[in-house]
Amino acid sequence: MRTTRTVPARPVLLTALTLTTAGSLLLTPPIAAAEPGPPVHREAALDQHAARTPASAAQRALEPTGTTASGAIADDSRGYPRRQVLTPDPENPADKSIKLGLTPYHAIAPKLNALQALGDRVSVEVAGRSAGGHRLYLVTVTAPETARQARAQSRMRELIENAPALAAKSPEIKKTYKTPVFFNSNIHGNEWEGTDASLKLIERLATAGDARTRDLLAHSRLYFNITANPDGRIAGTRANANGFDMNRDFVTASQPEVRAMRQIMTAKQPAVMLDLHGYVNGTLIEPTTPPHGENYEYDLFLKNTYANALGMEAAVNGLGYTPGKDGVEPVQIPFRDQEEGWDDWPPIFTPQYAAFHGTVAAHTIEIPMQVNNTAYATLPVTELRRRSAINVDIAGATLRATLDFVRSRRASLLADQIEVFRRGAAGAAQVPVSAATVPGVPGIGPEDVYTTTFPRAYVIPAAGTAAARLVDHLLANDIRVTRAAHAFRLGGRSYAKGSYVIDMHQPKRGLANALLADGRDISDKVSVMYDISGWSLGRLWGATVETLPGVPYGVLRPVRAAAPVAYVAPRGDLRLRLDDPNEIAALNSLLRRGVEARLAADGSAIVPGAARRQAADAARAYDVAFRSTKLTGTTPLHRTRVAAAVTPGELFALREMNFEVTPVSTAVLNAGFDWSSVDALFVSAGLDHDDLNAAARTALDAFLDDHGLVGRGATGAALNSAAGLLAAKPVEGNGDANGVVRVRNSPSALMTGAPDHGFVYAPVWFTDLGPGVRVEQSYATGNPLVSGHWRPSEDGSGGPADAAGQAAVVSGPGAVLFGTEPLFRDHPKGEFAQVGRALFAMAQASGSDEESG
Repeated sequence: MRTTRTVPARPVLLTALTLTTAGSLLLTPPIAAAEPGPPVHREAALDQHAARTPASAAQRALEPTGTTASGAIADDSRGYPRRQVLTPDPENPADKSIKLGLTPYHAIAPKLNALQALGDRVSVEVAGRSAGGHRLYLVTVTAPETARQARAQSRMRELIENAPALAAKSPEIKKTYKTPVFFNSNIHGNEWEGTDASLKLIERLATAGDARTRDLLAHSRLYFNITANPDGRIAGTRANANGFDMNRDFVTASQPEVRAMRQIMTAKQPAVMLDLHGYVNGTLIEPTTPPHGENYEYDLFLKNTYANALGMEAAVNGLGYTPGKDGVEPVQIPFRDQEEGWDDWPPIFTPQYAAFHGTVAAHTIEIPMQVNNTAYATLPVTELRRRSAINVDIAGATLRATLDFVRSRRASLLADQIEVFRRGAAGAAQVPVSAATVPGVPGIGPEDVYTTTFPRAYVIPAAGTAAARLVDHLLANDIRVTRAAHAFRLGGRSYAKGSYVIDMHQPKRGLANALLADGRDISDKVSVMYDISGWSLGRLWGATVETLPGVPYGVLRPVRAAAPVAYVAPRGDLRLRLDDPNEIAALNSLLRRGVEARLAADGSAIVPGAARRQAADAARAYDVAFRSTKLTGTTPLHRTRVAAAVTPGELFALREMNFEVTPVSTAVLNAGFDWSSVDALFVSAGLDHDDLNAAARTALDAFLDDHGLVGRGATGAALNSAAGLLAAKPVEGNGDANGVVRVRNSPSALMTGAPDHGFVYAPVWFTDLGPGVRVEQSYATGNPLVSGHWRPSEDGSGGPADAAGQAAVVSGPGAVLFGTEPLFRDHPKGEFAQVGRALFAMAQASGSDEESG
């Protein structure tokens, strides 16, 4: 479910809402409405409590993606059906689905085996595994295909993306190409019913003999991701086993479940998709309110998404549920019924991400009857099952209506998908939405017009691990990347051999630009955003990204993977820069192996030449470079064990950097904690000094007497104040603010090599600094916000003007405090090393040279 502040519907459409308005639906919810939540984008359940996720889940997510599942998804050399017998999972009576009368995870494999046995229309593949180790099932429903027919479908699909102008004229595609449709269920684990609705629909499609079903399956492939989040389905949690809300992860793709969904979308290229969620009453069906993602071909997207929404609305309302009899309100379509607060601006959400892969009708569906959270814990089982049954029925209605939409509009859907790719390949201008360009969609106004100017090309100089990571990420997102075989000069600048060039005349230019561009400051466009509003990989991932006025033809070669960076100098002592999370991880791996390393004055690590073999292992494992050096280093570096009261994203990022992390919280400390097992403390969530019992407070204070604190945000700053470490007054900015900001770094070991941009989410800055407190980083003067949404609070304070020039990161002998979000949701990779260096420094805060542990 999304939680959003509701505002009045668009005035032009108020008269159309004869039963109720969207505002009344959410502000005065009926008995089965969604649980009240925060007004905008805050994920309170995930971001305010200290994460306790197991290290094993992080390890699974950080392992390289296996080739078996992804290869199977992309393999069209085999025909359909593709039967396989799934080994059943052990029965789990604790599965939270059982109480609701829904399908527990352990029952899914036997059910899919039975569905495959019903005929020749149903195929099951394992698309990957979750962070918790559970199988992800992709079900395909279509009329049987020989291997030759399947290869023909693959060839036509590739033609649509890679040669859209030819595809638009192809009689074969018009006549025989099967429209791909993608149904994604249960990405939020405690929003269960989409899975059960999908299983019911698959069963009906497997055996139905009517002409409409036969026609649908002869001209379509239907793909069902049965449960995108089996970890959460079993545990009854929104997040997966790593604590991630995966409907926020598509830009970063840190989680294996998200990478599996990404692979489905790139390999299958759906024209239509639904993402089934809960719970908003009445049922909420996208398209959304402004602002609309500026990189979409929004005219094509809105036309189809709105038309399908109307069909789903009629199907749901036609089921006959009423507010008085069942507690079910009529359907809402945010584009029509609200002004703002439910936007499609960031491509972190599944439907918005899908749009960049040719999906021209994509929807989040919020079914109505709440059964999770407090409802799950407090309502009688009979009432929960009544609600769940209604939800399954309503989810099924949206699925069936979408199939009718696909069947009736197959030709135009494919034509529009081809046009998305044609515009990208040709470098054509976007078409602004209007009543003329999107006929049949009422209420379009200037507030709906968002377009951008695409650069001719981007260039990423091949300068290390960060560049390689970014290039591989672009390739994984099906973005075409080339590499210069020779040095070239363009636009008055010279670029070295090996530079990576992204020609923006490509089918998926929209996604390339969404990832690499700075983005836009949209603070003046709407009063509130649903979630993050800025996310630039060009500014936040540590690599240099520049625009080019043209393309250096003749020197570029396509690449399938970034060139390896791993290198170890053949002689002398070795210097490892600590500007990147992979470099921090490599250093931690060496320290765990007992390698003696020292910290140099410039913030790098010096490794003795005697450890060259171990350095070579680390270089290969983490794709980093060890250069020769004559520096000796000053401060010994030791194995660093961290106690962390942090958000799930931060905990994951710490493990990504190979720190040994013990999750803690107020409750953990109150139960008794062995402080001798850790060397530094990192706090950003879930630890309140005032809530500690006397023994826990005494133990914590004793630890901080001779060990260091890394604090982030208001919670970290509050602990610093309570412990009396640094004399620094934290000032909280607008809690709704988020985005990419310009920063100014001090020339210190902590910030050497740090990017000049950072990320904020409820920004904090520090004033009234006492003696010995050093400003490590400041918000830039003027307006520091580059892209995102940051307004002053209602009283006029807390805006970017108040933050300008103020200290964003401060340090002293016993603490480092961050007002920015350098590890946010495992995303801003270029910022991670700031925290890594801070932890190394704070692990030395006692001044002891003895290796801990």
